[in-house]
Amino acid sequence: MNFQNPVFIPGPTNMPEAIRQACYMPTIDHRSPVFGKILNPCLEGVRKVLKSDSARIFIFPSTGTGGWETALTNTLSPGDGILAARNGMFSHRWIDMCQRHGLDVTVVETPWGEGLPAENYEEVLKADKDHRIKAVLATHNETATGVKSDIAAVRRALDAARHPALLFVDGVSSIGSMDFRFDDWGVDVAVTGSQKGFMLPAGLAIVGFSDKAMKATETAKLPRTFFDVRDMGKGYDNNAFPYTPPVGLMNGLKLSLDMLLDEGLENVFARHHRIAEGVRRAVRAWGLELCAVSPDLYSDTVSAIRTPEGFNATDIVTVAARDYDMAFGVGLGEVAGKVFRIGHLGSLTDAMMLSGLGVAEMVMVDLGLDVKLGSGVSAAQEFYRHGGTARKAAA
Repeated sequence: MNFQNPVFIPGPTNMPEAIRQACYMPTIDHRSPVFGKILNPCLEGVRKVLKSDSARIFIFPSTGTGGWETALTNTLSPGDGILAARNGMFSHRWIDMCQRHGLDVTVVETPWGEGLPAENYEEVLKADKDHRIKAVLATHNETATGVKSDIAAVRRALDAARHPALLFVDGVSSIGSMDFRFDDWGVDVAVTGSQKGFMLPAGLAIVGFSDKAMKATETAKLPRTFFDVRDMGKGYDNNAFPYTPPVGLMNGLKLSLDMLLDEGLENVFARHHRIAEGVRRAVRAWGLELCAVSPDLYSDTVSAIRTPEGFNATDIVTVAARDYDMAFGVGLGEVAGKVFRIGHLGSLTDAMMLSGLGVAEMVMVDLGLDVKLGSGVSAAQEFYRHGGTARKAAA
């Protein structure tokens, strides 16, 4: 693999050299005041990225999957009811985790390529007269299908049903790249990781808890030790972790947050939208379609691109890596072999994206697909060159 080429997988994402260097730091005494100068800006910076005034932020040495487990084990008890839709691989995996923890999951099966069915959620919640359901799961951005769901609509469903369930949101591939409104959407636990919008290596689970979620930690009975937010909170009171923290990654996160906030969150979101729209125009020029079934569902961080019936989409990923040293994402679960994925999040520019589109075109032509060389690149160039509303918003 040629490490000079950017990657176009949906995470881990490309790392700015400054962030890589920030992670590569000398050993410090993590129980000294020095660590607090890393920890506290991270907590405050994440809160700003979540657009929250009051969320309690916790950062664990883990990944987004550990963040899921943090949400469940700190707020729920064995046998509690969960409401979730299965519309992609990552919603499926969170459901599986719930079931392994002895939770009673009501699953709303949803076609892959569609968003969360808020209306169905409302029906189920209204029928739950005894409030057996204690939490609703929502995947904001389904990384397997390139589908963005309306979290505000899920909150409206809870409110319309007058249901007290907690709202848990998987923002692993959205937070730090797409607009996320913890307070406005009434989110109780938000989950993300370090390796996507934050442009870091994998290794940090980053979660935000509402006051309501913190209250639930007092009565939750699922086992928790490593992911106990009460222990972590006590550690934070002393500018420390309850165990050895990943100091280098935390130092990288501190710089990442500075970079995102210095760019301006709205500019970050506009940049992701602009790059994603260039990809979408390239896809149309190729004569292909996205897995997401309608424009309101299009993700600004990853595009899952359907290939013609009978063609193995995984071949595009394989040949791109073998012949051109460039990484794209394979299809997962129900869409394995039916889509390939282009990640367009994190540390990325228009020019970098054009290189990925150019390689994707070469590979598709190599494999005999009816794609005209240069068509997608040209379509993206026209959009990037003229800018559109996204570039004007970012200026």
